[in-house]
Amino acid sequence: MTQDRHSSGAPWRNFYGRFRGKTLRPSQEIYLEEDLGKLSPGPVGWDENPDREPIDLKKLFGDMDVWLEIGFGGGEHMVHQAVSNPQAGIIGCEPFINGVAMLLGKIRESRAQNIAVYPGDVRNMFDVLPAESISRAFLLYPDPWPKKRHHRRRFVTPEYLKPLHNVLKNGAIFRVATDIPDYVRQTLEEVPGHGFEWLAERPADWREPWSDWISTRYEQKALREGRVPHYLTFRKV
Repeated sequence: MTQDRHSSGAPWRNFYGRFRGKTLRPSQEIYLEEDLGKLSPGPVGWDENPDREPIDLKKLFGDMDVWLEIGFGGGEHMVHQAVSNPQAGIIGCEPFINGVAMLLGKIRESRAQNIAVYPGDVRNMFDVLPAESISRAFLLYPDPWPKKRHHRRRFVTPEYLKPLHNVLKNGAIFRVATDIPDYVRQTLEEVPGHGFEWLAERPADWREPWSDWISTRYEQKALREGRVPHYLTFRKV
């Protein structure tokens, strides 16, 4: 069955979420105007790359390992990883423009040079990343879509996991953090069935944060509201 497409050739994809929230501060408008274009990973969207040519990661990051953060929120974790791991280049995807603006401010403050930013749906990035090119991927506090009829919108579904598996290198690490027990359930049901092994060795492994973890505003909110964060690590096999 042929997938429906726009006249531009882009597949019809429902986007579930918000592109913009509260009004941006003047400084954030400046970050978007002055910095976002310079941090582009390359032609990702269908308008500028209708033939879906793979982006040139060597031109972007040289010989660095390339990591991917899916929905970076306010960017705390992404900037922390970039500063702590200058040997890696990190691409972040986030369609919520307020989060993008927050990240750009943090990049200015940190002066990190190993970050690229795509302000859109990660599925577009999956289209143009070369196969087996990503060494590590992060999915941290994704939208839980708590109603059962909306669970198909979660990231941990075949629509996302199949292309994620395709762009990850063999042996690449995929980290998931969430404070929603049912998201943990679905993650443990779906991810191993799409070419990943869960690396937990003891019961505490999914409740203790990673050694290089920095607490994000989403984690702090979960803790304030009495929810228990879970940290799941998978490896592509």
